[in-house]
Amino acid sequence: MLETAIVGGGLCGMALARSLQQRGGSFAVFEARHRLGGRVLSARSRAGLALDLGPTWFWPDTQPLLVGLITELGLSDFAQHDDGTVLHLKEADKPAEQISGPPIHQGARRLSGGMTQLITALSRDLPQSCIHLGHELMRIVDCGTHVRLIFATEAESVAIEARRAVLALPPRLLIDHVGFFPALDDATFEAMRSAETWMAAQAKVVVAYDQAHWRDKGQSGNAFVSHEQAVVGEIFDACDEGGDRAALGGFLAFPPDLREAFNVGLPMLMDSQMVQLFGSALEGGEQHYQDWASERFTCSALDRTTPRGEHSEIANPMLRRALWEGRLHLGGAETASHAAGYLEGALNAAKRIERAIARIGAAPPSGRAPAAGDGLSGNAASLAWFAAWVAAQRDAAFDDYRQRLARSLATQQREQLTQLAVLGAIEQVFAAALQVLDALTLDLREVAVERGRSALMPEIQKPFRDVMQSLLDDAVAFNRTSCALSNFPFEHKPSKDYVQTILRDIAAAWQEFSLAANRLLLAKAEAVRRQPTGVSS
Repeated sequence: MLETAIVGGGLCGMALARSLQQRGGSFAVFEARHRLGGRVLSARSRAGLALDLGPTWFWPDTQPLLVGLITELGLSDFAQHDDGTVLHLKEADKPAEQISGPPIHQGARRLSGGMTQLITALSRDLPQSCIHLGHELMRIVDCGTHVRLIFATEAESVAIEARRAVLALPPRLLIDHVGFFPALDDATFEAMRSAETWMAAQAKVVVAYDQAHWRDKGQSGNAFVSHEQAVVGEIFDACDEGGDRAALGGFLAFPPDLREAFNVGLPMLMDSQMVQLFGSALEGGEQHYQDWASERFTCSALDRTTPRGEHSEIANPMLRRALWEGRLHLGGAETASHAAGYLEGALNAAKRIERAIARIGAAPPSGRAPAAGDGLSGNAASLAWFAAWVAAQRDAAFDDYRQRLARSLATQQREQLTQLAVLGAIEQVFAAALQVLDALTLDLREVAVERGRSALMPEIQKPFRDVMQSLLDDAVAFNRTSCALSNFPFEHKPSKDYVQTILRDIAAAWQEFSLAANRLLLAKAEAVRRQPTGVSS
């Protein structure tokens, strides 16, 4: 039986597969398409230029996971050509206006050879026997001790059993294509339904040319078209590092229904707009066009029919919870706690799931703390168990927060809803932790005490930092997606001052817990010292 079945061969799924390969776990990747990459897609021009029809850029200042992976894989990159000049076409029958200013791409960089170099490099070290293309997930069943996944292939239906499954797909696609048995809870389903698939309803064109004529004229290749008849709304330079192989890229201004209606004439319309902006030398370029709204493994029915809302870079935390007692994990860029929808978000989700899988087995199957006779070595084993226990409280704390918030709304409280619910949830974690710590087997005979503080306290405190921060982050993210809080603007989108107030409350509760934990350790140490010789705790 597989340990981990990864459904989805995009960046999240491939990054997770690589980490599991390095850890030595058994896994397999199942991808519905007959290629890897998902929304990462590069075409090749006749001249051999890589043309990104999906994600194009990354930003080193704000995307550390992606930068780290690119460096680790040994991939080369280069700066997006952007001198700050922009053509703005405001009216269909008038020439464009050239505007000069700071670079509009804000330090963006591109991968040499296209963004698919990421996927190629990630898959290179994976056993090919672990990658299964053309496998569309139809059903997933919780069998109690494992999961069963049913895939449709071109030839047959395939059943796979695994200890756990990772669904590294946009959540809305799961609603469209996958049956869950038993059904997911209402809160999770609604979070999936509300998770807009980033860029799913968009279309992109990259046009290759014999040379970068716009650069010869002192233009950057940047352009915006804002009149009502705009075909391509945003245009950018898509040349290679040296500009020897030339191309322009752009995002279509037409919505999906208009793109379908004008399908036959669309190439001519796009060509005409490029000529209007940059001159007749650009007539008849080599067009490479990708309409993501027509991709059933990218764009859901909801993504096609509902207008794009305000994009949040923090996904609903309900999407980051382990389901079916840890046997099911939702992945993909749309579940990220940072940079949701972007490549960085895909890696963020992969890291989260990797950590969750690594925690499995950190505590004994019984769930009890190590005790004398377990064959585990000293305080290190007990402290590691305690750290795993604390990490496991993240979901419980968030559940507690949601329940407290719901009770406050039900009783028509109108002030400090988030503040009181977060504080109550974290205090509950601290109270439970003191009970667990009291029962924990520790050898305190040789543990130093300096200025009234046990030397074990840093190890006791360390695992709580992530729990405290994740609870606050999850609460803020949840509030932004909550319809129930839409009538409470102060709670729906908490201000920085409000968040700082909550942080001060958490800090006060944290200090109180730390003092109580230290007193507990000192009392246990004192009890050991008072015992007769030869008697241990």
